[in-house]
Amino acid sequence: MNKYLRINHDSEIPKYKQVVNIIISDIESGIFKKGQRVPSINETSEDLLLSRDTVEKAYVFLKKKGILSSVRGKGYYVNQVSVFKKLKVALILNKLSNYKRSIYYSLIETLGTKASVDVFIYNYDLSQFEDIINDQISSYDYFIILPHFKSDNQQAINIIKKIQKEKVLLIDRNMESLKEYPVVYQEYEKDIQSALGNGIDLIRKYKKINLVFPSNQYYSRYIVRGFQIFCQVNDLPFSIIEEFSDNNVKKDEAFVLVSDEDLYQFIKVCKSNFWKLGHDVGVVAYNDNSVKEILEDGITTISTNHDEMGRIAAEMIVSKNFYRIKSPFTFIKRNSL
Repeated sequence: MNKYLRINHDSEIPKYKQVVNIIISDIESGIFKKGQRVPSINETSEDLLLSRDTVEKAYVFLKKKGILSSVRGKGYYVNQVSVFKKLKVALILNKLSNYKRSIYYSLIETLGTKASVDVFIYNYDLSQFEDIINDQISSYDYFIILPHFKSDNQQAINIIKKIQKEKVLLIDRNMESLKEYPVVYQEYEKDIQSALGNGIDLIRKYKKINLVFPSNQYYSRYIVRGFQIFCQVNDLPFSIIEEFSDNNVKKDEAFVLVSDEDLYQFIKVCKSNFWKLGHDVGVVAYNDNSVKEILEDGITTISTNHDEMGRIAAEMIVSKNFYRIKSPFTFIKRNSL
């Protein structure tokens, strides 16, 4: 039994399925050969510190799939060596960030031993993106692409269309010209309106609300449009700040910060002025993570569920059931607003 693939008791994957994945991995790696006896239910139960019923459920599942056979009084034997071909997945990111890591880890956890995932980063650069596609187009079964580019969407679309359509899954951004492609997407303009709407009573405590939206970085301009509509509909004084500076931070105002770098600088300014978040100034950060949950006694966030994005993408690949779905977007109230 593979000692490196242990049971993850915190995983959403049922324990019996984790046992299934371990045995399949051992068969594929040649640890167990065709006709060879595998460890008994009791042996596997003791080895993995699981109940006998859990392990028996895994063995029965493997037998139904034809992977194992059983001989009364003797145990279970490998019936099929070529269980399945491990899929190769290319995850193509515009950049590294905390939420991209969340997508990646959720993706590989859900895929388990069914696929291997390689990561490529194109840094918003179309030429780098095209080089990746040209070099890898015949090497992978699926391409999961986060399509964020600084310019020339049509060229990006043409590059994506080089790949066999059945191999492409888009994540995070819905490209209007690729409506026939499966996608797990955010709806930036509407998302920010609905999320901030859930915190409208807290926002009204402040004289003004500001969106800090760095013009020198790539973020969807639909965030700005959605923010403007939200403020206009709710009759809120507002401003758009394209380059954060210490002088931007004013007492009795609220701030929506898209960039984590701006968030950390914002907190430094508040500390230097002895201002308390949620009292003297308000702050809402984009994209939730575990750090924001504990930072400064909790930073209020508006965020999609990036773990869920990765999980849905993986399940589409495993089930070969591809579709288009909007990722939920939520307002997470903490003490900073």
